[in-house]
Amino acid sequence: MKNTILVSMMLFALAACQKESRNNGDNVPNNAEPDASKVSWWQPKPGVTFDWDLDDLKSGDTFTAEVVDVDAFTTTAEQVAALHAQGKKVIAYVSAGTIENDRPDANLLPKEVIGKVYPEWPKERWLDIRQLEKLKPWLNSRISRIVNKGFDAIEPDNLDGFNAETGFDISINDTKLFCDLLIKLAHDKGLGIGQKNVPELSAEYSKKFDWVLTEDAFQQGWQNDVKPYITQNKPVFAVEYTDSTSQSTFTNSVCPAAQSLKYSAILKNRNLDKWVYKCK
Repeated sequence: MKNTILVSMMLFALAACQKESRNNGDNVPNNAEPDASKVSWWQPKPGVTFDWDLDDLKSGDTFTAEVVDVDAFTTTAEQVAALHAQGKKVIAYVSAGTIENDRPDANLLPKEVIGKVYPEWPKERWLDIRQLEKLKPWLNSRISRIVNKGFDAIEPDNLDGFNAETGFDISINDTKLFCDLLIKLAHDKGLGIGQKNVPELSAEYSKKFDWVLTEDAFQQGWQNDVKPYITQNKPVFAVEYTDSTSQSTFTNSVCPAAQSLKYSAILKNRNLDKWVYKCK
């Protein structure tokens, strides 16, 4: 009888210890929802090398850069895993401020949020980013796709609707609220997220986004506007294009300036194919 009581007391004490251990976060049950405030995500530092390829990836594609930015839809989970096996961090390119007519999720958007055609990219239409609740199901679908494929981060394109003829009266403050939503949705899912262009956001949003990606910043003269990211110990991925910057100008002018600023600079074709030219 004494042995039975002793065994019972020991089992009770063991159960209490296990419960305390779970409550301390040492052994979280499999069915527990993660605490969003404790979710971590990839947070790169200045100097990390970068490449951007929106062509369909092929089996056996390799990259010399440490960070690779590829299309969220055409890139498969297997291809993301293959890049991880090469030691790469993988960013998912996806539009956030427009809808492309050849994407399979366009039906998730109500008609009232779809605006004018984006003239430079006629397959795309601007979205009314002021209507956050109506955009959430579509955004969540895109982010879930990115998470399920194993990406490390998201590059949300077309954040500059306040400077375009969208069909909607979008302000810079509307853009900030939209960015706040994107950042929360990404970080809550354990994804890093970057600012795409829009230098007006840099002073404030370098504290919120995890990096910034610029296009033609040196050619257009606003490269210094994104310096707050370096101050925050976050990288600047500076992409210049061959249709506006020659290789000699890139080598002799952009590269020395980028290196002085601690930016990661590359030269790409406008269609963002496999070709890349890097600073020596």
